[in-house]
Amino acid sequence: MSSLFERLGGEAAITKTVIEFYDRVMADETLSPFFDDVDIDRQANKMIAFVTMAFGGPHEYSGRDLRTAHARLVDNGLGEAHFIAVASHLRSTLADLGVAEPLIEEAIGIVATTHDDVLGL
Repeated sequence: MSSLFERLGGEAAITKTVIEFYDRVMADETLSPFFDDVDIDRQANKMIAFVTMAFGGPHEYSGRDLRTAHARLVDNGLGEAHFIAVASHLRSTLADLGVAEPLIEEAIGIVATTHDDVLGL
């Protein structure tokens, strides 16, 4: 079976998804404050590399682990509601891009595995 990365459409599809996803996140008043001091273009590039790796594509992700990368955000109040909102924005982005529900569920399942590390649990 091919990777989720391939089934979603490869690099171009992941790039489009991440860009549209961040547009939604930045428009969300509950999430955008966490990105006040973040270069969003740089962040999107890191996310593209991470998602490519997480979804089974060729990767060169060399960023920090999720727990370390999100620790400052957790210290600043990042919690369960924010994690759910991010997952919801990803789900909506994929749906609006015409991704089939089984692939969306697979992607959200992968995101769910990051829960404890992202929230420092």
